[in-house]
Amino acid sequence: MKNRKEIVLITGATSGIGLACANVFAEHGHPLIITGRRADRLNSISTKLVREYSVKVLTLNFDVRDNRAVQKAIYNLPEEWSEIGILINNAGLAVGLNSIQDGEIDDWERMIDTNIKGLLYVTRAVLPGMINRNAGHIINIGSIAGKEVYPFGNVYCATKHAVDALTKGIRIDTVKHNIKVTQVAPGAVKTEFSVIRFKGDEEKADNVYKGYEPLHPEDIAEVTYFSTTLPSHVNINDMVIMPTAQASATILNKE
Repeated sequence: MKNRKEIVLITGATSGIGLACANVFAEHGHPLIITGRRADRLNSISTKLVREYSVKVLTLNFDVRDNRAVQKAIYNLPEEWSEIGILINNAGLAVGLNSIQDGEIDDWERMIDTNIKGLLYVTRAVLPGMINRNAGHIINIGSIAGKEVYPFGNVYCATKHAVDALTKGIRIDTVKHNIKVTQVAPGAVKTEFSVIRFKGDEEKADNVYKGYEPLHPEDIAEVTYFSTTLPSHVNINDMVIMPTAQASATILNKE
């Protein structure tokens, strides 16, 4: 079995799936590098993880959309933190639910810059070290929106289709270097996701999850962790995970 003490870097670790992944990997003894835009949240999460799990935690406060900030953070890691064994590209968001003709350009750019370019920036900074060591695991948190397109999801769906394609492309480019590459593509997960999509309208966000039990961030964190525990010759390329009540992006069994 793999060594379970690799250093794990998690982007967008201040809430939702990223935070749940930080808890699960800390519980299993991994040193963690957690990143995010909210320094206060990073610091409080770090304190909690160290206290509860007695693991080492390094916080990096940057926005994945800023390539210079990404490079500065990753390229200047202390020596003891430089060998990142597992990268979880979790940072991502959806903003707005408009038709293309009514779309807000700022929303489009925010999604494209975070979901696609941010993933690329962080991967580009971390991957050369994995290749030098001939070992590593990259996990991209995708979405059911990367498998199908739904009404008013246009640009968000496009960004997650890009994550799906990039995951395949990274795997092709790195297979000769013994790098594992996995996509985890959830359906409906109850996090800050819908609050951000509806730009802070919590009532609309809550309505998304009424009448059925959605996935919880911990569900995704558990399967993400599982993908890292398999023997060295086994790679999970792609996992699509849905609530039992969800059959597709738009078909749900609501009470």
